[in-house]
Amino acid sequence: MKKSIKSIVLKILKITGITIAVLLLLLFLLPTLFPETITNKVKSFANEKLNGELSFKETNLSFFTHFPSLTLSLDEFLLKGSAPFEKDTLISAKEIAFGINVKSIFFDEKIKIDKIFVSDGFINVKVNKKGQPNYNVYVSESKEESTDSTSASIKLERIDIKKIRLVYEDQSAKMLIKAKEFNYLGKGDLHESIFDLKTKAQIEGFDFSFDNEEYLKNKKVNAELITKINTNSLALIFEENNLMINKLPVEFKGKFNFLKNGYDLDFNVKSVNSKLNDFFTALPPQFITWLSKTNIKGKTDLLFSLRGKYIAEENKKPDIHFNMKIRDGFISYNNTPLPAENIFLNFDTKLPSLDIEKLILKIDSVYFDVGKDFFNGNVKVNGLSSPTIDARIRSKLDLAKLDQAFGLENMDLKGSFSADIVSKGKYNKEQKKFPVTRGNLELKNGFVKTIYYPNPIKNINFKAVASDASGEFKDLNVLISPATLEFEGKPFDLYAKLQNFDDIDYDIKAKGELNIEKIYKVFSQKGLGVTGFAKMDVAFQGKQSDATSGKYANLNNKGTLELKEIKINSEFLPKPFIINEGLFLFNQDKMNFNNFIASYGQSDFKMNGFMENVINFTLSDSEILKGSFSVDSDFIQINEFMAFANETQEEKDKTVQNGVVVIPSKFDFNLKANVKKINFDDLNIENLIGKVNVNQGKLMLQNTSFSIIGTKVTMNAIYFHETPTRADFDYKIKALDFDIKRAYNEIALFREMASAAEYAEGTVSLDYKIAGKLDGNMTPVFPSLIGGGTLSVKNVKMKGFKLFNIVSQKTETDALKDPDISKIDIKTTVKNNLIKIERFKFKSAGFRPRIEGETSFDGKINLKMRIGLPPLGIIGIPIKVTGTQENLEIGVGKKTEDLEETEYVEGMEEAKPEIKTTTTPSVSDELKPQTVIDSIKTD
Repeated sequence: MKKSIKSIVLKILKITGITIAVLLLLLFLLPTLFPETITNKVKSFANEKLNGELSFKETNLSFFTHFPSLTLSLDEFLLKGSAPFEKDTLISAKEIAFGINVKSIFFDEKIKIDKIFVSDGFINVKVNKKGQPNYNVYVSESKEESTDSTSASIKLERIDIKKIRLVYEDQSAKMLIKAKEFNYLGKGDLHESIFDLKTKAQIEGFDFSFDNEEYLKNKKVNAELITKINTNSLALIFEENNLMINKLPVEFKGKFNFLKNGYDLDFNVKSVNSKLNDFFTALPPQFITWLSKTNIKGKTDLLFSLRGKYIAEENKKPDIHFNMKIRDGFISYNNTPLPAENIFLNFDTKLPSLDIEKLILKIDSVYFDVGKDFFNGNVKVNGLSSPTIDARIRSKLDLAKLDQAFGLENMDLKGSFSADIVSKGKYNKEQKKFPVTRGNLELKNGFVKTIYYPNPIKNINFKAVASDASGEFKDLNVLISPATLEFEGKPFDLYAKLQNFDDIDYDIKAKGELNIEKIYKVFSQKGLGVTGFAKMDVAFQGKQSDATSGKYANLNNKGTLELKEIKINSEFLPKPFIINEGLFLFNQDKMNFNNFIASYGQSDFKMNGFMENVINFTLSDSEILKGSFSVDSDFIQINEFMAFANETQEEKDKTVQNGVVVIPSKFDFNLKANVKKINFDDLNIENLIGKVNVNQGKLMLQNTSFSIIGTKVTMNAIYFHETPTRADFDYKIKALDFDIKRAYNEIALFREMASAAEYAEGTVSLDYKIAGKLDGNMTPVFPSLIGGGTLSVKNVKMKGFKLFNIVSQKTETDALKDPDISKIDIKTTVKNNLIKIERFKFKSAGFRPRIEGETSFDGKINLKMRIGLPPLGIIGIPIKVTGTQENLEIGVGKKTEDLEETEYVEGMEEAKPEIKTTTTPSVSDELKPQTVIDSIKTD
């Protein structure tokens, strides 16, 4: 009996030992026996299911990389995105490993992948402004394909992502999400058309920005999620999702459906009955230091919803709703004896279709008190540009106590502030409607000091009264008296009284000095480059109607304004306009200035003269600012004035153009210009002298002269922009005795219109008029050009010109071989993308050539030539030249087909067709010597 038991035990141990040994052997041998089979099947699966470019350094099949799973590891993995992001990374990782079901290797034709491991990687999701994403790399499986079982399937028992950096940038929705140290653990059946993905996620640093505004920065996020995914429709349904953003608990439910050209959204995010302190932990990191020193109590409810379709190309956008409530709020910074208490807020805002004109903003109540001081407000606003307003604000605050209670960092405030404002009604500038208003604002003994500048702005006193009893512009009155401050020992005083905004009756006085650079540093960090100094002593009194009707005797406008190192940013110009120094003298409706020195990028200006209609221009959106002055400059860089000149290459879409030069529409200026040098692309203009008129968006040059390529040119021109990427021009130019070779090398438009000049040397003159359109790169749209003129040849040698030399060679004459041409007027006209050449003739080596025909801006040629033979040219050889400049077709005869015209269509973009080049022109049998002799006939 004992022997039998012993035998059974030994048998069990033997079998167990053999089994373990076999399993261990398989762990080592299986990756060796089947690596190519497994690798090829997985590669085949990837090629079938992915349409993005996939690459990896090497593969490794092992049980020990992610024990006990048999995993195929792809080292240095890189997957690029779908169109139009084929060159950008979608996913990269140090390792991506696929866990393989061992049973499927032996018993199934299809290898089953049941685990995915990703580590130390980067996930980069992008959507461009048109709503096109880079993640459409997975090829969906059709019903017919689903029956095929020759490759692999994915039923994931484990999705394990560690130490991932994630970036989601959606330019169409103006949304940016970043996550660092992203760790994710989940599972799901990706082979099913609809499956549940159960996950846990941790993010050490989460950033969220919308429209360049940061809402979350470096927040820690923990999440438990159940997400239902429909692989056929690419829909995500968030069923149960609980998040912790730092300490703030958040519930998240909704759906996210990827459409072909956008999204279908239904998100609901809420946090109910949360601690107010926990809410502040989810705010950007600049609040963290403040929070550690602040005692915060109270409850808050938060609600955010986003519903609707977002399709950029159809201008469909979802609705946003945000609501926040605060109850029994309490904030005490650094244990101040007077905290902010009884904080109450009920804030609700809606933005239908993301349209700011449909904005609905409600602050049913906002209230807090600091000791005996208080702030109380109710505000309702519907719309934006013409809003309906219902507001009531009352406040009495000691700013020093407020500063202590809230712990306003980086700033010290003092002063007594009071407000009592009631405003109800509609604001509509065009209809001259203003809410019925009664308002009083007052600040006494104000004081502002920040850590950015050592000295404060002090002795700030401000009292403003506004009233409108009828809701009409004509009854709106504003009084500011007094407004004073002191900065750096310099006082500044302002008095303003404005009545009847239908016809503004103004009385304004300002006196003092303002160092704009130092004032800016009081409120902002150093080193941002904002500079400027203003010293003024001005008084303006009168009515807008008197200024408009020219009754200047009724005005009393006078004073001086001195500016130094002022930067002016304008919607019309991509760079700041800097006034280095300027002294302005006000007299009634004129503003005179002497030695006004300014710069713009590389360009410099010195101006003297005057502007008029200044008051009207300031008080009205429709008035024109007029002026007359002289402008002197050493250098002007035209490229910097283009509409999009300040954008970096990374910021520009490949299809976006640089923009044309935009002329402001509300100026009427007459200038006498004297500019030593102007640069535009590779074109250099010197010693420009002439009259320039800028009037309501048009720039006109009158009798302007300048030097270019070493010759004097006179020009009259008109230029105006239609859009930021399209402009019109019309100019007439006259240039005497210039070097044709230099013109070809240095002037792009001349190269296009006179391509034969590449082979010319000598002196010519030009008298030409042309008009047309410019595209967004300030390049002519050739089908739009219309005009004509004369190119006068004084003494030119055509050396190496292919057309002339081949004709001479094939006709066995020296008629056109490197001819010297002199005293010829070549007249041409331009229209519908064609340059038509009127008949002209000249003498060369005893022969009398004659040429006429047409060429196109696409490089096509249709010329008719006649080589008149010595002695008198009565007998001649008719020759036709067709084809392209690089692929000439030359034959005997007169009949040719006219080149096809290209009429300009509004908005068309000029594009040159591809022209295949050859080294040897095509010459027909007609030009063989005997054939030419047989074809000679009298003309």
